Order: sequence, then structure tokens, then C-alpha cells
Amino acid sequence: MTEIMAKDDQAAVEGPAEYFTGRATIRGQFAREEPSRVTGAIVTFDPGARTAWHSHPLGQTLIVLDGVGWTQVDGEAVQEFAAGDILLCPRDRRHWHGATPDGPMTHVAIQEALDGTNVSWMEHVADEDYLAGRSAVRREA
Repeated sequence: MTEIMAKDDQAAVEGPAEYFTGRATIRGQFAREEPSRVTGAIVTFDPGARTAWHSHPLGQTLIVLDGVGWTQVDGEAVQEFAAGDILLCPRDRRHWHGATPDGPMTHVAIQEALDGTNVSWMEHVADEDYLAGRSAVRREA
């Protein structure tokens, strides 16, 4: 039988300040049973909220449900994305993602664990690096 995690039964927790700047709400956290390695959650970022730098040993898939956000892979330019986009974050590459300063953003985050680890957290993204997103090419609606 298919297991259904009803929306009303999903616990919502605040993203820990150790890993997020600003307010991020995480709900629907899941981890599939072995031999699967898939884990995930739905994350909503308030305006200006973002993750700390982090990496995933097998990469990460983000499915953007609502809003506009920014992401950056270390050493590359900040990129803008919007509702309906799917981001394929590279494996073992330092990156961050979050909302723009102007509005909230929600995405589904899906990643796989390797040897029991699905993410390695690093330092917070400096405001100057985050705000470089203002120069990101605006997407056409």
C-alpha cells in the first residue's frame, strides 16, 4: 500500500540558525527505507532567507513550487530561478540557495545519502555574496 504523508500531519520546523540565514520553514521531511538513499523536504524561505554554503555527496534536485530565488555554485555567478523551474545542483560542489530579498520562495529539496550522509554544511553566505544576486539576469515571465 502507498504511504501518504498528509499535509496536515507534516510537522513544520524552523530551519536551524546554524544552517540558514533568515527564516526558513521545513516540512514534510522524509527518508526512504534502505536500500533507497533518497531524502527530502519542502522548504519555504521568507524574503532574504537562504541556506548556508553546503554540498551534497550525490547532488541535489530542487523543484521550485512558488516564488523567485537565487542560487550560486562556488566560483560561479549567482543565478535566478522561479516557480516551475527544476535545479540540478552538482554533486560535491559547494552551493547555496534561497529567496530573493523581495519575496518568499518554496522548493522541494531531494537528495541522496552516501554512507549515511546527505549534506555537509559549511559557513553562512556573506551578505555581499548573497546581494550579488541583484545583478543576476532577470528572467522573463
